[in-house]
Amino acid sequence: MKKFNKILCTFFALLMVLTAACVTAGASSAYQTYVYDVYGDALYSPDAYTAINSVGSDYMGLELPIENPGDMVTDEAHNVYIADTGNNRIVVLDRYYKVNFTIDEFSNDQGVPDRLTAPQGVFVSEPNEKYGKLIWVCDTGSNRIVVFDEFGNFQRIVEEPESSLFDQDSVYKPVAIAVDSYNRLYVVSSTTYQGIIVMTDEGEFTGFIGAQAVQMSAWEIIWRRFQTKEQREASEQKVSTEFNNISINKNKGLVYVTTSTIEESAVSGAITGKDKKGTNSPVKLLNANGTEIMRRNGFWMPAGEIDFSSRSTDEITGVSTIIDAAVGPEDTWSIIDEERNRIYTYDFDGNLLFAFGDNGTMLGNLGSIEAIAYQGETMLILDKTNDNITVFQRTEYGDILLDAIAAEATQDFDLAISLWTDVLKRNSNFDSAYVGIGQAMYRNKDYANSLTYFESAYDTDNWSNSYKELRKEWMSTYFLLLLLLIVALIVGISLFFKWMAKINKRVATSGKKRTFGQEIAYGFHIILHPFDGFWDLKHEKRGSVRGAIFFIVLAIATFYYQAIGQGYLLDPFSSLASIWAQIFGVLVPLFLFILANWCLTTLFEGEGSFKDIFIACSYSLLPIPLLVIPTTIYSNFCITTETDIIGFISSFAFIWLGLLVFFGTMVTHDYSMGKNVITVLGTIVGMVFIMFLAVLFTTLVGKIVGLITNIVDEIQYRL
Repeated sequence: MKKFNKILCTFFALLMVLTAACVTAGASSAYQTYVYDVYGDALYSPDAYTAINSVGSDYMGLELPIENPGDMVTDEAHNVYIADTGNNRIVVLDRYYKVNFTIDEFSNDQGVPDRLTAPQGVFVSEPNEKYGKLIWVCDTGSNRIVVFDEFGNFQRIVEEPESSLFDQDSVYKPVAIAVDSYNRLYVVSSTTYQGIIVMTDEGEFTGFIGAQAVQMSAWEIIWRRFQTKEQREASEQKVSTEFNNISINKNKGLVYVTTSTIEESAVSGAITGKDKKGTNSPVKLLNANGTEIMRRNGFWMPAGEIDFSSRSTDEITGVSTIIDAAVGPEDTWSIIDEERNRIYTYDFDGNLLFAFGDNGTMLGNLGSIEAIAYQGETMLILDKTNDNITVFQRTEYGDILLDAIAAEATQDFDLAISLWTDVLKRNSNFDSAYVGIGQAMYRNKDYANSLTYFESAYDTDNWSNSYKELRKEWMSTYFLLLLLLIVALIVGISLFFKWMAKINKRVATSGKKRTFGQEIAYGFHIILHPFDGFWDLKHEKRGSVRGAIFFIVLAIATFYYQAIGQGYLLDPFSSLASIWAQIFGVLVPLFLFILANWCLTTLFEGEGSFKDIFIACSYSLLPIPLLVIPTTIYSNFCITTETDIIGFISSFAFIWLGLLVFFGTMVTHDYSMGKNVITVLGTIVGMVFIMFLAVLFTTLVGKIVGLITNIVDEIQYRL
């Protein structure tokens, strides 16, 4: 018995140890890395970066702890520079996060003792032909920029720029700065609305770049018409947003600028509308001329959170508040969301690579994210609440991801395919990997296989490019056959319409009873000759109810074929189609129009009966199959630039249908043009009224049924 008790105790002890180990392993994950798919759903992803250390003031070796830091950058030697705003200084750390020196007091160019006042921005320019390494400090409290050498020795002061372009009452408050290889200064002033201030290294103002678009409501646009000249000039100075930070891609000489003051409705509308122009984007990429050149080739605009209404587990809603950007390896770039304490990283084409971060107290969680910087393969996050730096190290998955991007950049496509395949083995949810493999195959001229990978990622643009090359090869091989088919098709269409014209001409003089085929053939006369066509349709009985039903069925079949037979570019998601949806989609508007028109024209001396209106409207449906069926077939062979032609032809089919219905009702009721216009408008109003009555009646019947059901249930309960 004692032996059994020992075994039992040992078993429970092991069970407790295993349970504790499982809890510890599960609790070690401070955040979940994810990406977004084409539908806007978050898909879990392996961690690309993992937190390895939290660097506080004690670890740095600072006697006076950091307080309210405002910015952080690194240099090529991996030194770290922090704008310690609360302590009026710049803290310079070595690559191991130990303090090198601090910059606070100095003697200015007049030899007078001076000091920094609430510096909010810092930047380090690498040595060039003119200067050595320089530290540029936005001395925000003193409204100036102060320049130091790499050892913290004072060099000069760049005072507030002067120009008539500044507002008279403007206040210069530099909060962020970037310097390019030509020693141009790009300065963000927190109270300047005209854009990024561009200056020479000596402080000479050269202009503004990247000014945000003015946002005006419809009411403001109307109201401007009634304003005085002075009021209009004042309103023209209004711009919607100001920038809050800046970062530079030193390899390309491009600057990323961020803002958090665009109206939330504008940002959310741009995200859900998948804006590619980025007019209301919280982050933009500018060249030296100030032109916005960001590539937004991903599923969604680079703007942080996509599912901003429900994604966050801590119930934070609304669009991301973007406050900083940083350029990483292989021209990747990251932005940070102040609201959610999250980091979003994109490639140069604007594809989301990964997103992670959350609130909390565990290693990897953040209190209040303030700045981001890359230190080689390491990512550094500045925490304003905890006054520390969280160090994130790239994982194996992150290494493979960056290696795949690098292989594409060096055009080593075989290696890129291999690396992207490795990415998919670790993360099958990563659509950009499918795109990467497809692009590598495209550049290797393996167009047929690349289509499969583009389809997996719903990348219609790249799919179109590959298919264009395939189609070009096919057309060059079968050019003569294709030419013969086109000629045969044109001749066939011409002969068909001539045949229809002969049938209609022969029937018009035969005096015999019309056959079903002849009634169908008459539709081809109506669509080209609506006035005499609809007259004979009614008075000469050239059409019939069975012919009208045939055209309705043909229209329904056409729309159903369009729903299931469109090419990939027009239906990349292979949406499900229901024949019932097509039946209701045709019958409901058709019979609503016929009923409303018949009710209205009965009161206004219309000469057409319900049957006449039904036949005229049904025969008017013929342009739908004539134009929609060929465009649907062609959609399986078109490329992106040709989809607009398909859309135009489809729209023209409905315009043709509308004109036929209009002239058909006019001839059927023997109305003048003006009276028919009023009648058609009245018919549309009548359709709305009938729908309202139908909804009202359905609701009333539902309530009556519910009441009767409740009464029966109550009686059964009482009994």
